Amino acid sequence: MAAVTMVVNGNSVSAEAEGRTLLVEFLRETLHLTGTHVGCDTSQCGACVVHVSGKAVKACTMFAQEAEGAEVATIEGMAEPDGSLSRLQQAFQDHHGLQCGFCTPGMIMSAAALLRENPKPDEAEIRAYLEGNICRCTGYHNIIRAIMAASGQELPQLASQ
Repeated sequence: MAAVTMVVNGNSVSAEAEGRTLLVEFLRETLHLTGTHVGCDTSQCGACVVHVSGKAVKACTMFAQEAEGAEVATIEGMAEPDGSLSRLQQAFQDHHGLQCGFCTPGMIMSAAALLRENPKPDEAEIRAYLEGNICRCTGYHNIIRAIMAASGQELPQLASQ
């Protein structure tokens, strides 16, 4: 066991973790931030995406100790300071970008990273960026529409509809 200290959603945290403890386990089990989901245990689904020092990372691929000293943002940290939904979260709600909701935290965290890198992505860029995120319910159309809406773009008829 070793002490792990990081800033999570703007708050400094420190806790003990075994060397084999994954970041996703640390967030969920130690810090009780259960919005970050474990969907596959094989780094394929993207349900566990968080931001580590500004970069989108699948938290099931990183040990907690590797995040020592890092700034980590989870879905719980996406809301506005007053607790209302962020523009991106609201767009997912308004444009029905979720059904069961299991993949939604990872989708939103990936989408936030995309919009930080590319504020006005087109459909093809969104689809390419989300290749590491799997949704088994929505068919992706409304997820793409939500991301385009959050970026302030008009919602065109999607090519694959």
